[in-house]
Order: sequence, then structure tokens, then C-alpha cells
Amino acid sequence: MEIKVTFDGNKKVNAQVGNHIVCTDQPVNGGGDDSAVSPFELFLASMATCAGIYVKGFCDNRNIPTEGISLTQTHAFDAKGMATEITIIVNLPKDFPEKYVDSVVHVANLCKVKQHLTHPPVVAVKAIIG
Repeated sequence: MEIKVTFDGNKKVNAQVGNHIVCTDQPVNGGGDDSAVSPFELFLASMATCAGIYVKGFCDNRNIPTEGISLTQTHAFDAKGMATEITIIVNLPKDFPEKYVDSVVHVANLCKVKQHLTHPPVVAVKAIIG
């Protein structure tokens, strides 16, 4: 997979991922227009949405309705703004089958974004002129 990044004025940085454009911007206090999430917010949101798709798939496979299910992700940061703790809460409705509660937590933990944080890849940055 290739992701192509382009600049769209001021602090807007967009990524073309397949047929989709992911837009990012910086908040006003960071010199941006706050027209989209920042790249770091997008990174954090990718973990929450990834856990969410695993929960959704688990429920779909068991014909469990997802109405009333949501996920809430919270964060703690150090003085440099680095995330030191990320907590994901799977909010389940009162009628959710008790026997599946632990399994829902388990599948949320299988999220590929979380797995990449647990076992990070080597990241190389290179420059090419021309």
C-alpha cells in the first residue's frame, strides 16, 4: 500500500489512501484553521475506531444488535504531549449478553493499531531529490 501526502494550504496536510482522501489540519493555536483533526488526533482515533470495528464484527457474527454500544477512549499525556496511557471503554447496554462481556474486551484488544503499538515496526524516513 502506498499513501501519498499533499499540502492543501496553511497547515492542511492530506493523505490519499487508495480512493480516499484523509484530511488533517492543526488547531488555531498551532497555526492551523482547525478544519480537520490533527495527525496526532487521527492516530488516536485510529485506535478507537479499530477497536470499534472488532467489537462490531464480534456482535455481527453473533447477531447481537450494536444499537446502544459505543466506545469511549481517554488519554493521559506527559509534559511533552506524548501519550502515556490510553484507555478504551466498551459501553454496553443493559441487555447485552453477560456471557460475551469478556469476549468483547478480548476482541477490542486484537485491534491491529494496538498490536502495532505493542510490537512497533521499524520506521524509516528518507529524502529523494528530483
